[in-house]
Amino acid sequence: MPDLTAEMIQRGRGPSASEAMRRREVAREIRSAREKLTSTSGLERAFDYELVRVYAQYRSGAVIPLALLGLAIAGTSALWVPPLIAALWGACLMGAVALSMFATRRFLAQDPEAVTVSLWRRYFMVCEVVQSTSWALMILVGTTPGARTFVLFGLVIVAAVATMLAATLPAAAVAALIPLNVAALSLLALSQDMDTAMLVAMTVGGQIFFMGLARRVYASTVGALKSQAEKDAIFGELEQAKANSDEARRRAEEANLAKSRFLATMSHELRTPLNAILGFSEVMKNEVFGAHIAPSYKEYASDIHDSGLHLLNLINEILDLSRIEAGRYELNEEAIQLGYAVDECRHMVGLRARSKGQTFHEFIDDTLPRLWADERALRQIVLNLLSNAVKFTPPGGEITIKVGWTSSGGQYVSVRDSGPGIPEDELGTVMSSFGRGSLAIKTAEQGSGLGLPIVKGLVDLHGGNFVLKSKPREGTEVVVTFPASRVMDALPALDLPSEETPDRSIEPIAEVKRGRAAARAA
Repeated sequence: MPDLTAEMIQRGRGPSASEAMRRREVAREIRSAREKLTSTSGLERAFDYELVRVYAQYRSGAVIPLALLGLAIAGTSALWVPPLIAALWGACLMGAVALSMFATRRFLAQDPEAVTVSLWRRYFMVCEVVQSTSWALMILVGTTPGARTFVLFGLVIVAAVATMLAATLPAAAVAALIPLNVAALSLLALSQDMDTAMLVAMTVGGQIFFMGLARRVYASTVGALKSQAEKDAIFGELEQAKANSDEARRRAEEANLAKSRFLATMSHELRTPLNAILGFSEVMKNEVFGAHIAPSYKEYASDIHDSGLHLLNLINEILDLSRIEAGRYELNEEAIQLGYAVDECRHMVGLRARSKGQTFHEFIDDTLPRLWADERALRQIVLNLLSNAVKFTPPGGEITIKVGWTSSGGQYVSVRDSGPGIPEDELGTVMSSFGRGSLAIKTAEQGSGLGLPIVKGLVDLHGGNFVLKSKPREGTEVVVTFPASRVMDALPALDLPSEETPDRSIEPIAEVKRGRAAARAA
C-alpha cells in the first residue's frame, strides 16, 4: 500500500489489533489456569503427559547400558563373594531392569488420549523403588574394606544414573534414591572406622547433589516444554490466520468479480439512456427546432443536460477507479510535453476560474524534454487537480502551477491554491474512495470524492509519487512527480540492425528516435 494510506490504516486499526492481541493473551492465560487446576503436578495437563513420556523414553533407551553395567558389577563382585551369590544378584537386577523396560514400552505404545497419567506415575515410582532396591543389594558384597569401597562407588554411579533418568518425575527420582541412601548408611553397621564413615558421607552427599541436579534438569525440561507449547500455539494461530486470510481473499475476489460484472452491466445500461438524454436535452437547450413557448423550458433543458453530464462523468470515474484497483487499467504510452499538457488543462478550467475572479500563476519550465506517459491519464491527473483547486479556492483567490525538474532527474507538477485547506485528521478521508472533507460537505460542492484516489492510482501506474500537503487557513498543495526513467533523455538508446540486413520491423523504433531528436531540438 502507499505510505500515506498504510499509515492511516495502521492508525485506524492499531487499537483493534492491540485489543485482539490482549484478548488472545487473556484467553490463553485462562485456558492455562484451568488446565493447571485440573492437573496433578501444578502444570498444564499436556505437560503431565509429556514429562512422563520423556521419562519413559529415557528409561527405555537406557535398558541396554544399565544391563551391561549390572553385569559388569556382578562379575566384579565375584572377587569378594561366591559366584553363585553374584549370579543371583545379577539375575535379580536383570529382572528389575526387564520390569522397567516392559512398563516403559507398554506406556509408549498406548494412545496418549487413553493414558491415565497419575496411575502410570505411581507405577513408575514402584518400578524405580524395585530397581533401586535391586541395586542396593550390592551391599552384600561389602564384607571387606576393599569391597566396601567398590560398593560405595557403585552406589554413587547408580545414584547419578537413576536421578538423571528419572529427572522428569521428581517423585520417582526421590523414590530411586531412598534405597540407595539406606544401603550406603547400612555399611556403617559393618564398619565404623573413619575411612568407611568418610566414604559413606561422600556417597550420601553425592546422591543429594545428584538430586539437586535432577531438579535443575526437571526445570529445564519444563521450560523447554513451555517454549515448545508457545511455539505450537503461535503456529496454530498462524495457520488459523492464514486460513482466515485465504477465506477472506476468496470472498474478496468473489466480491470484486461481482463488482466488476455489476459495473460492466450498469455501465452499458446507464450510458445507453444517458446518450439519449444528453442528445435530446442539448437539442432542446439550443432550440434547434424552434424557440420554446415558455422561456423556463430552455433553462430546464440546460439543467437536464448538465445533470446528465455530471452523471456520465461519475460513471466514468467509477469505472476508471475500478480498473485501477483491479490492475486492468492499460496505459497507452507516448512521448508528450508535460508543460504543454498542463497549459492546455489550465485553459480548460480557465473559464470557471475567471467566473470566480481567480488568478493563475504559472511557473513552467519550457526546456523540459518529453515524458513517456499516457496522455489521457496525464490530462486526467492535471484536470482533477486543477478542478479541485478552482472548486475550493474562494473568489478572488490564487492558484499556482509549477512544472519542472525533480532532484532525482524526473519531472513534477505542483498545484497550490489559497483555499481554506484540509485539517490533518481529514487527509485520510479525502484520499479514500467517495471520501469528502467537511468543507465540501458544508459548502455542498458538487463532486463524487473519487478525484484524488484516481489521481493517485494513475500516478502509481506511472511509477510516480503523490504528495498531499495541506493545513487549515494555509491552502492546499498537491505535488505529482514522475521518475527519471520516464524522461525521454534518460531512456537508453535502442540497438538498430546493420545496413546490410535491414529490418522493416524497426521502422517504428526509428520514428521514435526521430521524435526524441525533434523534441531535444525544440
